[in-house]
Amino acid sequence: MAAIEQVLERISGFVWGWPLLVLLVGTHLFLTIRLGFIQRYIWTAIKLSVRRDKEGAGDVSQFGALTTALAATIGTGNIVGVATAVAAGGPGAVLWMWLTGVFGIATKYSEALLSVRFRVKLPDGSMAGGPMYVLERGMKTKWLGIVFAALTAVAAFGIGNTVQANSIAVLAQETFGISPWISGGLLTLLTGIVILGGIRSIARVCEFLVPFMAGFYVLGCVYLLFIHFETLPATFRLILSSALNGQAAIGGFLGAGMKEAIRFGVARGLFSNESGLGSAPIVAAAAMTRNPVRQALVSSTGTFWDTVVVCAMTGLVIVNSGDWHAGLKGAALTKTAFSHIPHVGPVVLTVGLLTFVFSTILGWSYYGEKAAEYLFGPKAIHPYRVLWVVAVMVGSVATLPVVWSFADIANGMMAIPNLVSLLALNGVLVSETRKYLWSGNLEKDSSEG
Repeated sequence: MAAIEQVLERISGFVWGWPLLVLLVGTHLFLTIRLGFIQRYIWTAIKLSVRRDKEGAGDVSQFGALTTALAATIGTGNIVGVATAVAAGGPGAVLWMWLTGVFGIATKYSEALLSVRFRVKLPDGSMAGGPMYVLERGMKTKWLGIVFAALTAVAAFGIGNTVQANSIAVLAQETFGISPWISGGLLTLLTGIVILGGIRSIARVCEFLVPFMAGFYVLGCVYLLFIHFETLPATFRLILSSALNGQAAIGGFLGAGMKEAIRFGVARGLFSNESGLGSAPIVAAAAMTRNPVRQALVSSTGTFWDTVVVCAMTGLVIVNSGDWHAGLKGAALTKTAFSHIPHVGPVVLTVGLLTFVFSTILGWSYYGEKAAEYLFGPKAIHPYRVLWVVAVMVGSVATLPVVWSFADIANGMMAIPNLVSLLALNGVLVSETRKYLWSGNLEKDSSEG
């Protein structure tokens, strides 16, 4: 097992080398400029996202699509991932993670726009879309669509399943002494009950769960920052100086210079908000929306809430606590930071992580099965769901290094064809944005021409 971990770590280091980071951040910046800083419409996007009216053709409401995407993105990346980034890259990683989220809003907008623009209606009346359809119908490269779908179907078991199950099993054992076999068994049972109902069942659960879990967790972060507000100015200065100049790690950490801060901040930023990964557009394509731009705006708020708000809060709490000096990492570091809330700190964190994990497993099950459906047809959906439920149990008892390294590798590989499509079809992005947003036609139905 140790040998496997070392091999996976080397592969992960290669995949997440400078070429991919430059491609990812470069795409974020290019699309931000090409779309006239689309982030300035975030308030309009937020207002659209909470509307529950029947907007147009699709399987779930815009709000249902958003909460399902948020369910998939707000997960261990917001808790364990941030802690891992700080432990490996120093406090400066928090700023790079945050900036990845800010500029990633443009990429998330673009992904969703193209996925709705090139989605298809299946024989049973349901909608199907995502980067695989964009690559096939927009770029006329079906082979690349197949590559993306294959990577997604496999990668889902990492970022959306085993990593999530592993995190909650470890925390439940450390906090309450519950065996991973017990916590994993309960999580497996709940997952099976919900995903059998398909996207509508998943969306119903997520519409209720996501607002509760995010609000509950953020309130815990706000309390921690409030009781230690006197050290916040120094924390902000430390994060900024570490991000720009690099800072040697203390207490047994690896060297955390600027290079490591950027690498781990950007990598964990993508793991958290998935901008550029191509996952969230799969459920965006199922949304009832009048035109592609409306859903693109709604989808872009996912990155805002996930990274610009929730990840930033976690990062501030961890750095401000000072516990990152102690050599802790992963869930243990976040748990120690939350222990500063008298009596209920570990409970707040455990409830937050449990809901984050469960919702992420639900959201990613849909991404994976749609990728499998693209590859093998509707007959693949049921076997994929069975494998998904089994993987929850496996992830609960797996070792953390193997799970995290596998997730990082899979993420990087599936991001590449998606980023290629965004760059190649940037003209379509500008054309659609001009047609509906810049001309003030957000209420216009795309069927009107």
